[in-house]
Amino acid sequence: MSGLGKGDLRMVYIIFEVRKEDIGKINRMISDDLVSRQSIITRDSQSLDLENEATYVKIEGSEDGVKRAEEIAKELGCKKLNEKEMKRVNDRIEAQEDSAASGIGMIFD
Repeated sequence: MSGLGKGDLRMVYIIFEVRKEDIGKINRMISDDLVSRQSIITRDSQSLDLENEATYVKIEGSEDGVKRAEEIAKELGCKKLNEKEMKRVNDRIEAQEDSAASGIGMIFD
């Protein structure tokens, strides 16, 4: 898990790689009550300019929520990214989010 924060307000995140044929497992993971209350972002590998055929699921929120997502993902056989891979994928997700936010800003200028 990765994240920044102070004390009990610490926000953490985790990213899973889900193979194309296992895409249905994402809904099973995020339908859990605790997990569903976290911030959930899914991105196709192609949209992130990654060469494999997978979907990435980023779950960010409380430590308990992220731990629960990790437990469910393990049960379902979803791959948790290592720290280096997680940072690389997260950087690309954040770049997309920033780009989308600046595009919306231009609409209202």
